[in-house]
Amino acid sequence: MSPDGLRAGAQALRYWERRQEVISNNLANASTHGFRGERVFAALLADGTVAPQAKTDWRPGQLTQTGNPLDIALEGEGFLVVRTEQGERLVRGGSFRQDAQGRLVDANGGLLLDESGMPVVLPPGTVDITRDGSVMVDGRTIATLRVVAPADLDAVLHDGANRFRTDAVLLDVAPEMRRVLQGSLEESNVETLQTMVEMITVQRNYAAVQSTMKVVDNVNGTIANQIGRVS
Repeated sequence: MSPDGLRAGAQALRYWERRQEVISNNLANASTHGFRGERVFAALLADGTVAPQAKTDWRPGQLTQTGNPLDIALEGEGFLVVRTEQGERLVRGGSFRQDAQGRLVDANGGLLLDESGMPVVLPPGTVDITRDGSVMVDGRTIATLRVVAPADLDAVLHDGANRFRTDAVLLDVAPEMRRVLQGSLEESNVETLQTMVEMITVQRNYAAVQSTMKVVDNVNGTIANQIGRVS
């Protein structure tokens, strides 16, 4: 095999390795609420080499009703915003709870923010959240959830299992365009059976490339030995 052929084989191995990594992560988060799977494609770089690149699959997950008043999901596009130690992060919703100060926090302690960028604090009472994101306690509006849409969705990156980060401009979604669902959760958009079949295919392709390169390497070694004997 020529040097170009060996380089192409190495690139193919890296591609299939990267696909295995991404598929494994997708399967590991198949039950994670709000998770978005990733797909890998081969990108042609300026120097002519091919590199694997991952891209998020933004198709929505199935919505499941839970009846928990602090479970929140978004139907359609958009994100809620939580404040973390690393800065603001985007989420598709989740199971929220109140901390000791009455603030709504996600499973990892991120503070759910309102339109003014402040944490949502709930006083005692019955909580209702409307489709436009208004948070009401005993019929009184105490906050409105911040719902945003990144100007460039391709610039939104995974930050953990169900959080996202971006440097893109965040556009506030108009109240009439929001579809906030109380008492619901969005499932992962990973289709488990299909993804498992994909993993098997990828593993076979990786093994085939690896086997071919090993055979060629053995042949090259044999040829080199024979040339050495003749000389």
